Amino acid sequence: MAAIFKTGRQADPCTMVIFGASGDLTKRLLVPALYNLKHAKLLPEGFRLIGVARSEHPNDAFREDFTKAIKDFATGPVVTEQWDDLVSRVSYLSGAFDDPATYQKLLDDLTEAGGGPDAIGNCLFYLATAPEFFATIVERLAAAGLTREAGETWRRVIIEKPFGHDLDSARALNTELQAVLAERQIYRIDHYLGKETVQNIMVFRFANGIFEPLWNRDHIDHVQITVAETVGVEARGGFYEQTGALRDMIPNHIFQLLSFVGMEAPTSFAADALRSEKVKVLDSIRPLDAASVLTDAVRGQYGAGVLNEKPVWAYRAEPKIAPDSMTETYAALKLNIDNWRWAGVPFYLRTGKRLPRRMSEIAIQFKRAPIAVFRDTPVEDVGSNLLVIRIQPDEGVSLQFGAKIPGTALDIGNVKMNFQYKDYFQSAPSTGYETLIYDAMIGDATLFQRADNVEAGWKVVQPVIDAWASRRPRDFPNYEAGTQGPRQADELLARDGRVWRKI
Repeated sequence: MAAIFKTGRQADPCTMVIFGASGDLTKRLLVPALYNLKHAKLLPEGFRLIGVARSEHPNDAFREDFTKAIKDFATGPVVTEQWDDLVSRVSYLSGAFDDPATYQKLLDDLTEAGGGPDAIGNCLFYLATAPEFFATIVERLAAAGLTREAGETWRRVIIEKPFGHDLDSARALNTELQAVLAERQIYRIDHYLGKETVQNIMVFRFANGIFEPLWNRDHIDHVQITVAETVGVEARGGFYEQTGALRDMIPNHIFQLLSFVGMEAPTSFAADALRSEKVKVLDSIRPLDAASVLTDAVRGQYGAGVLNEKPVWAYRAEPKIAPDSMTETYAALKLNIDNWRWAGVPFYLRTGKRLPRRMSEIAIQFKRAPIAVFRDTPVEDVGSNLLVIRIQPDEGVSLQFGAKIPGTALDIGNVKMNFQYKDYFQSAPSTGYETLIYDAMIGDATLFQRADNVEAGWKVVQPVIDAWASRRPRDFPNYEAGTQGPRQADELLARDGRVWRKI
């Protein structure tokens, strides 16, 4: 698995074509990621990048845009010579994504650079566009012969999320892609899997004999997965009105975290072995019906409030948001995984905007030890052991356990062992996309979603989507910006005698 066991070799020689090259994703994340790969000597010799977008740009002006982007968004110091070499390999092609002429121009460009139609070589197509163009772009690429592989030459397509907006659309998109591409050519990207802490979950579980024996229903009481954001919708109002917190975060980011926590040990770190175990976890989630959605799913929308000592608008007052919008900005679910390892262990998931702090974490709450041995002592309660895997912003792992407080009385206090990446490892700052782009170049699909993985995630949340669509919330907005979320989310855990960790 390249993402964990790096080979350190340069990626395969290739041309990378970015559709949507003038967009925000390219400038903020892809350009810095490509430079970081260049700096690490992982980009192939002869690497070339072609940007495709609808606006008109001379090559020089496009290169200047990239140079401005690296100045604004680089994750560290930029070596001028390295950047000059990289940006000299960049060119631009203007054209509409649905126009066959765009793909003919791209074919002509690649043919000329390669020295003929049989010498185009490897191509990595990155779809950094709106989702409605995904199928169109792939179909046009295929029609132009640009997805055809011959001999050892490869053609691969990276597709950004959202991958569908419900189960039916995800299935339809998979069908359209697989009509012209082999599954091994499709790389459905989730940038969360580029984070070192997410990849470390597998090493943490399967390379340490101390934890895996406890990783089951006999020892774990419940699991909480939180992805909290302080930001509102910012300039994404039009997109967010059609999406909401549930669709935006849970079938992809949060289910990826749940899968790594819940999966069985794969037979190897080969891509299909690992991805098959992840799918089994999602397939084992107890289906929700209309009745259970009412008790096990919570939605919220933020109102006006105070965040970081500054007043912030309500969601309905944000740009491009309907004044009576029913779109949720907070979602929480209680899920049960009905398999031998996890039966009886609830997984509580939550995500929301305008919450008190930006954080993503997985909290493993272990069962309490029996208190009988302490019956004749002042100890009234034995705290639970808690393992927290922090994804962002302060990446690391902490373990909470009980220890005797010094003194003549027998009192127990909770203490923490805390590991932080920055304290132990010298790692270069990154965007999170470096690993994923590199893996696509070397053909390692481990950290990318397979078709069945995508559909399994949508299958879990589809009953929630349907139930929420049929019943309009009557209490929106139901939490103030800067607070922990709606009261109903607290009640979701309180019914089970549990509480959320404070954000």
